[in-house]
Amino acid sequence: MDAGPSGERSEAPAPDPGPRRPIIAVFNSSNDTVDLLRTALESEGFHTVVGHIPDVKSGELDLVGFIEHHAPTVIVYDISPPYEANWTFLRLVRNLEPVQGCRFVLTTTNKPALDKLVGETDALEIIGKPYDLQLVVNAVRNALA
Repeated sequence: MDAGPSGERSEAPAPDPGPRRPIIAVFNSSNDTVDLLRTALESEGFHTVVGHIPDVKSGELDLVGFIEHHAPTVIVYDISPPYEANWTFLRLVRNLEPVQGCRFVLTTTNKPALDKLVGETDALEIIGKPYDLQLVVNAVRNALA
């Protein structure tokens, strides 16, 4: 309610917030990589929220609460060494109820080693170079399509 010039109250329409930007969650063990990915995704117009995988594993970050609060459409999730243990952890994460509707973009710094341990994956190999970041941005776009 807004007060008019003579003090009367009138309903003012809410401003149009515009189109809702997709929310992308980035989970990685490296602070630098989290920052690089956040910057790359936000420069492309995505709303980005971040979490650190060690904080999830230690219980410092409540993953279920984080996902329920932010409701990301896509999760960019890094699988780091030890690959087998972290692949198993990812499988547990993917089975959590609030995560089941999310699409995933997987990253790793050594795809051949990961694939050798767990079988062929669709993980993107990134080592922090600008072209690597563009691969992630493109994969997020494809996940949203």
